[in-house]
Amino acid sequence: MDPFFIRDTPKSFEEASSALQEAVVDQGFGVLAVHDLGNTLRSKGLPFPEQCRIFEVCNPQQAAAVLSTTMALNMALPCRISVYTEAGQTRLGMIRPEAMLAGLSADPSLREVARAVEASTTAIIKAAAA
Repeated sequence: MDPFFIRDTPKSFEEASSALQEAVVDQGFGVLAVHDLGNTLRSKGLPFPEQCRIFEVCNPQQAAAVLSTTMALNMALPCRISVYTEAGQTRLGMIRPEAMLAGLSADPSLREVARAVEASTTAIIKAAAA
């Protein structure tokens, strides 16, 4: 299975960014931070022609469930969903939580949480891209 979940959208970069913020709330998550990687790179004098925003999103109950299995998994939190452009196409994507967490822990309870998080974050991306 592809470790990435990516959806193209006909929306502009700004429209997709706004739609993502709304979809996050609709799924019971919150936006903790937004990193504008494109602007950061350009501000450092690097020629970066694309747009890229990384949204750190979290559902507190699911985060607590992950941390209760192994505190070291804090390094895999929060979930990150990106809105970016590539050759004129706006895309939304993430690394699949289930695949990522399966590589970090064999705890069966974590797999259930990871499945639920992936279902929610996939729904977020699909809604924002529509």
